[in-house]
Amino acid sequence: MIQTIRNAWKVPELRSKLLFTVFALLIFRLGAAIPVPFIDTLQLKAHMTAQSASIFSLLNVMSGDAFAQATVFALSIQPYINSSIIIQLLTIAIPALERLQKEGGEEGKKKLASITRYATVAIALIQAFGYYTMINYYGLVSEGVWPAIVIIAAFVAGSAFLMWLGEQITEFGIGNGISIILFAGIVARGPNMVYSIYNGVAGWASGATGDTVARLHPAFIPLILVGMLALVAFIVFITDAERRIPVQYAKRVVGRKMYGGQSSHIPIKVNMSGVLPIIFAQAIASIPATIGMFIPNKGAGWKAFEEIFSPTGLVYSVVYCLLIVLFSYFYNTIQFNPVEVANNLKKNGGFIPGFRPGKPTSDFLSKVISRLTMFGAIYLGIVALLPTIVGNIMALFKSSAGSSLGIGGTSVIIVVGVALETVKALEAQLMMRHYKGFLE
Repeated sequence: MIQTIRNAWKVPELRSKLLFTVFALLIFRLGAAIPVPFIDTLQLKAHMTAQSASIFSLLNVMSGDAFAQATVFALSIQPYINSSIIIQLLTIAIPALERLQKEGGEEGKKKLASITRYATVAIALIQAFGYYTMINYYGLVSEGVWPAIVIIAAFVAGSAFLMWLGEQITEFGIGNGISIILFAGIVARGPNMVYSIYNGVAGWASGATGDTVARLHPAFIPLILVGMLALVAFIVFITDAERRIPVQYAKRVVGRKMYGGQSSHIPIKVNMSGVLPIIFAQAIASIPATIGMFIPNKGAGWKAFEEIFSPTGLVYSVVYCLLIVLFSYFYNTIQFNPVEVANNLKKNGGFIPGFRPGKPTSDFLSKVISRLTMFGAIYLGIVALLPTIVGNIMALFKSSAGSSLGIGGTSVIIVVGVALETVKALEAQLMMRHYKGFLE
C-alpha cells in the first residue's frame, strides 16, 4: 500500500488527485470541530458517553465524534447513505425507477443521482429535527424559535455540503468520496481510543475503584494489538475471497467469422453485502436503549427489560447475530438475481458446465449464493460480536476499559474495505498511465 502511494506520488496528475483528496479531508475535519451555537456541548458529550448502547453511539462513530459534540458535520454522510440505500430498494419495487436504472443510460444515472440528492436533504432535515428534539428534551439547548432554526439549518447544510464534497472527491480525487469521508471519520477516533487505553492503564495503576473509573491491565495491551492485526488480516482475506463459477461460451458462426468458444467465470464475493447488515442489525437491536433515553422515570420492569437487552448480554448478542443473518440474505437477494444472470448467459450463448441453460442454471446459482451468504453472515457475526466477547472476558479480570471496543468490528470492516478499494483505484490509475501498448 505504501509503495503504491509512492509510485502514485511520482505521477503529476495522480499527485494532484492525492493532494485534492487530502485537502478535502482537512476541510471535513475542520467542519467536524466547529460547534453549532446555542448548544451546551460539554453536557451533551457527557450524556452521549453515558448512553453508549443506543443508536446514537453508532452515529457518533460514523461521524468521528462530531455527533456527540454537535458540530456542523454532526450528521456526517449518514443521510446520503440512507438515501442511497432507500433509492436502491425502490428501484426494485418501482418499475419506473428500475427502467431508469437499466435502460436510461447516462441520463438515467444522472436522474437517479439527482433524486438521491433531494432525498438526502429531506432525510437530513428529518434527522436534524430529531436531533434538536432530543437535545431540547434534555435541556441542552437555548429555548426559542430562532435557536431551533439555526441548529436545524446548520445540521442540514453540513450534511448537504459533505454530500457535495464526497462527489468532488470522487470526480477530482482518488476513490469513492463518500467512502473516504466515512473512513476519515472513523480513523479520527484513533487518538481517543489510545487515550482511553492510557486512562485504563492509569486507573489500574492507581488502584481506584468505581463504575466511572476505567481499568485496563497492561498485559491486555499486546493482546489487543495482536488481536487487531489478526482481525485486519482476517477481514482482508474474506474481503478478497470469491467463488469463481466457470462459464463456457458456445461457438457461433456469423457470416464467415466464428465467435465464442472461449471460457470465462462469474466472480461472486463471499461477503457481497459488506458492512450494511451489521449497521441495520445494530440499529434495530439498539432500539430498546434508544427508547430508554426518552423515558424520564423508568420503572423496575423497564430497567429489567434494558438489562436483558444490554449490549454485553446473551439475549442482545443472539438477536444481533440473527438480525445480521437475516439482513445478509435480504441484501444479497436484492443485489444478485440468479434468474437474470441465467437469462443473460443463455442469450449470449454461455452455459455453466454440467448445468443446462435456463432454470437449472438459476437453481444452481441460487444454491451457491445461499451457501456463500450463510458463510458471509457467520463472518459478519463473528466480527461484530468479537469486541463484545473480548470486553466480557476483560471484565472478568476487573478491566472495565474493554467496553469501549463495543463497535470496533464494524469500524475495522469499513476502514479495511475502503483502504483496499482506494489502493485498487490507485493501482488501476497507475496501470493505465504506464501501459505501453502493443507497438512500443
